[in-house]
Order: sequence, then C-alpha cells, then structure tokens
Amino acid sequence: MKSLEEKYELDVLYEDNHLIVVNKRPGDIIQEDKSGDIALCQKVASYIAERDSKPGAAFLGVVHRLDRPVSGVVLFAKTSKALIRMNEQFKNGIVKKRYWAIVSKRPPQEETMLVHYIRRDGEKNRSYAHSFSRSDAKEAKLIYRLLKSSDNYHLLEVELLTGRHHQIRCQLSAIGSPIKGDLKYGAARSNRDGSISLHAREISFDHPIKKERICVIAPVPIDPLWSFFSDN
Repeated sequence: MKSLEEKYELDVLYEDNHLIVVNKRPGDIIQEDKSGDIALCQKVASYIAERDSKPGAAFLGVVHRLDRPVSGVVLFAKTSKALIRMNEQFKNGIVKKRYWAIVSKRPPQEETMLVHYIRRDGEKNRSYAHSFSRSDAKEAKLIYRLLKSSDNYHLLEVELLTGRHHQIRCQLSAIGSPIKGDLKYGAARSNRDGSISLHAREISFDHPIKKERICVIAPVPIDPLWSFFSDN
C-alpha cells in the first residue's frame, strides 16, 4: 500500500506547524499555469488536508519558485503569518540558497563572483546577460565554486546573491558554461527526461516563529551522473 507521500509523489524534507519543505522533481511546476498540469502547491495542500483530515483545503502559501526543469528544495508556508514573515526574509536577503549545477565546459576560474545586468524577454521566456548597465536590465550577482570534475562534466556550487529570472542559467551561459540539458541557454543537447542539470541543493532561513536558524538539504535526483558527483 502506498504511503501518502508516494500517493502525491512528494519527498518531504522538513515540516512543522508553520512550514513544509519538499524536494521538487524536475518537471513539476510550482504553481498552476496554462499547461493545466497539477502544480506542486496543489499536491502539497492535498497531502496535508488528507493526512490531517481537514474538512476543506489546507492553506499553503508559495514563498519562492523554481523553474520547471529544475529540481530541489522548495519551501511553502502553512500559515498566513509564516508566509508574510518568509516573504520579508526573502526581500531582506536573510534566506540563503545554494545550487548545484552540472556543466560540460569548465568555467574560466575555479571560484569567482559573476556580475551581469539581466534583461528579461517575457514573450520568449528568456533572459539575456549584459556586461554593462542598461535601463531595461537588473543587476545580477552570484558566486560559483568548482567542486568536482569528471572526464566530461564539472560540478559547480552556486550561491545566489540576487534573484533574477533564469539567473543561474543565464549567467553560466554568458561565461561559456551552459548547464547540461539547457537548450534554451546553449547546451549542446537536451537531457532525456526534459530536465536541466540544475538542483536547488540547500536553503537556510530564520524560522518565522521560533527564530532559530534552519538549514534543509535536498538529495540530488536519481541519475548516474548526479550520483557520481554526490558520492565521490
């Protein structure tokens, strides 16, 4: 017999009365869109309602998002108070996120900060990185570190310092190291499952009620290349 997590295809990493954190699968959408596919927020709300025998829909606030082909840690608020306070933490830079990215071309430096000015094209759902400031672009900063290499691929750890549309994908492409599988940003070929090899590995934040620091790490997707990098 399936567990409730299996029924709703969820991997719950952390939960209390105020928050729930899950490990998003590549391909899941965070919120409803024109595709009509069931969103992750709907699955999580239904999971909570059924598990706790709630008579109506469970409250679930979307605090942040990941692109559809990206995997990894996603935090939701279970109360309106937690949602307001977590939104403030994101706004004030209290929340820290680390990502893992697999690229086929070794970046020019093992560790550095990238600074670009990102312009978003809403019609194409794509962002463009510029090396100079312009009125229609926002400053984007991240730090990357080369963690490991195989014969053909390299694992980068990325710390986001700003939150721009497709920021990691766009900035790594701009230095000639597009993410594996990311055709939109210059990868040579797609991944078989339609994912891109970008994983939200870790999120840390101040608990909205208890005030203690919380850190949640998401296991990588089940995949030979991800396993090679996470096991070695």
